[in-house]
Amino acid sequence: MQTQLKVNKANGSTEAYIHTKVMGAISNALAQTHQADICIAEQLAEVVTYFLYNRQDSRSVTSSEIFSVIKAVLAATKYEEAAIALSEHHFERKLKRSRTEVVSIDIQELTDASLLVRTEKLDNRRRWDKSQIVDDLVKKHNLSRQTARMIASMVEEKIFNTGITLVPGSLIKQLVLGDTAAVLRAQNQLQTV
Repeated sequence: MQTQLKVNKANGSTEAYIHTKVMGAISNALAQTHQADICIAEQLAEVVTYFLYNRQDSRSVTSSEIFSVIKAVLAATKYEEAAIALSEHHFERKLKRSRTEVVSIDIQELTDASLLVRTEKLDNRRRWDKSQIVDDLVKKHNLSRQTARMIASMVEEKIFNTGITLVPGSLIKQLVLGDTAAVLRAQNQLQTV
């Protein structure tokens, strides 16, 4: 029996390899090029997973290695456009993360929003890092890491879709609360079915 492959993330954390995440990444890349096909995504994900588990050192892999293998599998088949779309999405996401900052401001009223205008006076800025949401949900609220990562990804997507690059901490808190409630409600509904 093979041991579970561990993924070393760019932020220094480690998590278990999840085959369905690879399948999701491939499926999204195929959809970007109007070639959506879940069966093809599943087959290509099987190739990626097989390759990763059958390497010389098959106990751990970096997230960037997984990304490279996915791109190589797409490019080696007739899905080069999907490989390009995947790369573009990856670099766009990286750019958004580098341009987005969080400020410790609690905006409750319109007058509080004026604090965001005076950005030069904000010394409590930090770079956007969704892993901080994950760590907070795991440590303070006892959620599983997988559930916390899903919630953090949902929040990140909403933040990036707004187009704002200076995000008040109070907005992040509200988004986390809303998305956590939605995810927990969905999990409860699945358990009662």
